[in-house]
Amino acid sequence: MDSETLSTFSNSIKNGSISAPHPPKQPFVIGVAGGTASGKTTVCNMIISQLHDQRVVLVNQDSFYHSLGDDTLAKVYDYNFDHPDAFNTELLLSCMAMLKNGRAVNIPNYDFKTHKRIGPGCQVNPSDIIILEGILVLHDSRVRDLMNMKIFVDTDSDLRLARRIQRDTVERGRNIQNVLDQVVEHGLGHLPFTEKQITTPTGSVYPGVVFCKRLCGVSVIRSGESMENALRACCKGIKIGKILIHGEGNNGRQLIYEKLPADISSRHVLLLDPVLASGNSAVKAINLLLSKGVVESNIIFLNLIAAPQGIHMVCKKFPKLKIVTSEIDVTLDEDLRVIPGMGEFGDRYFGTNN
Repeated sequence: MDSETLSTFSNSIKNGSISAPHPPKQPFVIGVAGGTASGKTTVCNMIISQLHDQRVVLVNQDSFYHSLGDDTLAKVYDYNFDHPDAFNTELLLSCMAMLKNGRAVNIPNYDFKTHKRIGPGCQVNPSDIIILEGILVLHDSRVRDLMNMKIFVDTDSDLRLARRIQRDTVERGRNIQNVLDQVVEHGLGHLPFTEKQITTPTGSVYPGVVFCKRLCGVSVIRSGESMENALRACCKGIKIGKILIHGEGNNGRQLIYEKLPADISSRHVLLLDPVLASGNSAVKAINLLLSKGVVESNIIFLNLIAAPQGIHMVCKKFPKLKIVTSEIDVTLDEDLRVIPGMGEFGDRYFGTNN
């Protein structure tokens, strides 16, 4: 939801065209949904600020995540927190029913670092208006039926990726593997697609899409191999080629080894290398792919951290290629290492640094 839409919505509330019933027989329930890190909280805060004459309570769907058992915690990075089954919807419905009937409830207190509920929860009292916010609050028909108003917040996917990575690593204690997973997932969203009509769980027909199936990965040994598990998790059985490039001083790069799918020229290629510094290694790798017949526009370069110099070099030489990164750092030092960066990525990821 952009600033102009927010302003229009705010004015509607002020002018009374959007308001709670007065006097309310039951709370007026507003559902606010949208993709992760789309700005739902900002929209909710705007609504609350405009309804200062009403008693308003905000209920977050995130509070109703299931506590994870030891077996699940052992494989927590394979757990899908964006799936409807990740939430205790029955408990959410019970709490909402009590609030709508004028009774106070205890909303669970969920810890995103331990993935468990902690403490006795937070008591929430009945109010004139209830705002229910979450990525999937519009998924279950029983939850939708509680709502008097439904809002979906739509935000550019690149902005959402940056917001989510910052939030998950700083606020929720997620590790580097989560970030790699998100970068790979976002990169897949740039693949070409064809339209396809699908039927949603609500019975509505929606114009969906089907992505291309001629796809492979190519990792730059060895740091690029840190991204292979994330790619395989999204695309089971995907072919992944290898490229080994050796640095020669600050400028030269030598191709030491390459093993690529024989039919790579007919595929879309996800080039995997977590750090884009000077761009010299990336240029060497991309030139190799082009020499194998890969179409430039069919290459998506995925990395974790990029320096402006590397981005400019790659984009200048290969304007049709796409780059997906989670962070653009400040610059390079005299040894062409990213500043502030994170050191030698391969050593840090595989635990081989001294």
